[in-house]
Amino acid sequence: MEDVSGKAVIRKVAEEERSHANLLPGVRIQAGSDAEAVARWLAEYRASPQTLRAYRREAERLLLWLGGQGRGLGELQREDLDAFEAFLASPSPRDQWIGPSRPRHAPDWRPFRGPLSPASRRQSLVILQGLFAWLVEAGWVTHNPFRLMRDKRRRLDNRQGSIERYLERPLWEWLWQWLEQPPGEGASHRAHYAWARRRMIFGFAYLLAPRISEMAAARMADFTRREGRWWWRVVGKGNKAACIPVPKDMVTLLGGWRSLLGLAAMPEPNEDAALLRGLNGQRGLGDNQLYRLIRETLGQAADALEAEQGKEAWAEVQRLRLATPHWLRHTALTHQAQAGVELRFLASTARHSRLETTARYLHAEDEEWHRQLSGHGLRLSADAAGDEAV
Repeated sequence: MEDVSGKAVIRKVAEEERSHANLLPGVRIQAGSDAEAVARWLAEYRASPQTLRAYRREAERLLLWLGGQGRGLGELQREDLDAFEAFLASPSPRDQWIGPSRPRHAPDWRPFRGPLSPASRRQSLVILQGLFAWLVEAGWVTHNPFRLMRDKRRRLDNRQGSIERYLERPLWEWLWQWLEQPPGEGASHRAHYAWARRRMIFGFAYLLAPRISEMAAARMADFTRREGRWWWRVVGKGNKAACIPVPKDMVTLLGGWRSLLGLAAMPEPNEDAALLRGLNGQRGLGDNQLYRLIRETLGQAADALEAEQGKEAWAEVQRLRLATPHWLRHTALTHQAQAGVELRFLASTARHSRLETTARYLHAEDEEWHRQLSGHGLRLSADAAGDEAV
């Protein structure tokens, strides 16, 4: 395909589809092309910006892939799904599909940062299955090819077991100690500010378990005092409002951060300024800026741990390199569960609508299972066992 980055493929297919609505009796949406039909579907998620971005990304990838073959959504067949999943695992030609993060209007924008992992490919198919279910109801396509997958239940079941994408407590404790190290003597004010901001971001993420969009949207006045206790007001996924208890360490972090900004120790009720700010100390950080900052910090931490402990910390270094900002939320909730926070309170902090979702953070059963099975073994001779205990 000639111009993936400039969306020329979508425009070309759209021009060829203008009569599509007239070919399908019973179309129930106002759309003249696949791109417009998808836009109608995406509009259903306008109240959830993070979900909207994720769904747009996956739909756009499918449209571009089909457009490169001169086909539309209505022509997607069951056998195409295996080819598309393979494409997600290895987008090629690489230079046309994969590139660094860029604004969507940039000429060097690409749909992928790299090949998708099995979990990410499953998530993509789950999203697209939902898209096609909606398009069938809208009368835009005549069938949903995902329903024909024989192993549909396995490949499109987005339920997961226990949470695995988190930092185990020893690794988190090392990371926090590393974050706590201030810049060296003679460092500039900018360096001290960047250090304090980074510390505030990771502390906020760990103590209150916010989503990255919620962190970026947080205002000073969202922290309120009621009957001597501090609470964080947040409007999160699905436009759900909640008040989360603010622990003492978060109050301390917030006070130190505000002092650096030249503000009073704690927020006033009408203080509608951004909590997390750019290097000028005024403008708030956007989702993408915050995402990049956290990823960069995790990469720097991985370099520091590797330099400090070498091959002995290989596994931990790799986890830091793999970690994304959402891992911090998983880490916070998992550690709260391990600290004995009751499931009902954990669910309120996470703002999950179903307790089953929160229960994925409980690893106690796994630990007890492992402990009990440790009594089941073999009488190995010293020679067979080798020098190390198994």
